[in-house]
Amino acid sequence: MFIYRRMRAVILFFMLLPLTGCIFRTRQSEVLIDTIPLKEATLEQLVETINRSASRLQTLNDAIDISVSVGGPKKGEVKDYTSFGGYLLVRKPGMLRMIGQFPVVGSTMFDMASNGKTFELSIPPQKKFFIGTNQIGTPSEKPVENLRPQAILDALLLKAIDQDEIAVLEHGTETVKDQKRHKDALRADYVVNVIRKEDNRYLLSRKIVFSRVDLLPHKQFIYGKQGELLTDASYGTFTDYGGGISLPSTITIQRPIEEYEIGLTVTKSPSERAD
Repeated sequence: MFIYRRMRAVILFFMLLPLTGCIFRTRQSEVLIDTIPLKEATLEQLVETINRSASRLQTLNDAIDISVSVGGPKKGEVKDYTSFGGYLLVRKPGMLRMIGQFPVVGSTMFDMASNGKTFELSIPPQKKFFIGTNQIGTPSEKPVENLRPQAILDALLLKAIDQDEIAVLEHGTETVKDQKRHKDALRADYVVNVIRKEDNRYLLSRKIVFSRVDLLPHKQFIYGKQGELLTDASYGTFTDYGGGISLPSTITIQRPIEEYEIGLTVTKSPSERAD
């Protein structure tokens, strides 16, 4: 009976609220909704976009500009290096080669290659040559020494969602600049969560974020076995290369644990890029 009387009192209170203006006020919401028209897609359509691109794109052979930053909260500072040109060659399933060149003179700064399991790194100016595995044991205090070709390869190309993985659709939001009001606003997006089964347990493998403006993947988060964020990749300036393939011309790869960031900008013409 006591609980019933309390419930009646609460209901009566909320019924009387509109009758009095002294206990509430109206204010503008600080959160705006973006006004740009959005497209819709199902989970099946988004998965098809991922798998179609993964199956049709087999090689890349690009001239690129490379930017590198190292450091972060652990170091207490970030060091930005002068950008430089180079070349990127990728061939599925696991071959990657990246060559960096000194500005102006064009001589080789480094030459890094991987077959998917091991990598080789040549630094001609220092007359050094390294061979190692794609897996990092104990991260080095020098972020650049933690660089592995596999991390770049995983971020460059979206892997297909295979039969051992489960895809789950999430409706998310991102903060953007509203084109009409030129203010920060929330824009709805799609997030495809990729979950894999390993050792009789389910693990979050990836999050692929699709913009609802063009229904293309603009971000990818890659996670480790303990749920730690390994890679935060952003994609921009997409171009249609035909055959149902749209590829980004700018890619930013952040590795929060090792504290380094690599930016890649394609400078070669699109017609020379995709198979």
